[in-house]
Amino acid sequence: QVQLVESGGGLVQPGGSLRLSCAASGSFSSIDAMGWYRQAPGKQREWVASITSAGSGNYADSVKGRFTISRDSAKNTVYLQINSLKPEDTGVYYCNADYRHITYWGQGTQVTVSS
Repeated sequence: QVQLVESGGGLVQPGGSLRLSCAASGSFSSIDAMGWYRQAPGKQREWVASITSAGSGNYADSVKGRFTISRDSAKNTVYLQINSLKPEDTGVYYCNADYRHITYWGQGTQVTVSS
């Protein structure tokens, strides 16, 4: 079992930055890929970025150049650095983690970009 807890969301002005964190806890040896998704109001959840156990990151085209995913395997934590925030980045950000072919999800953290 893997429990995921996100943090770091909040209200930020356009052009601002945030750093989201997602800490994994529970009974596991090593987590495989971890990632971030987001869900804007009235829209489906969409993939944002993911990172392999080796630290290789991939990004959705809409966030390339502004978002950076990283992980600290020793702390079982994945991060999402978000720069140059836009109003369309508003939504609930969820992290997920793959472990033994099961995908686990956190409860999400709200990011609101507004002036």
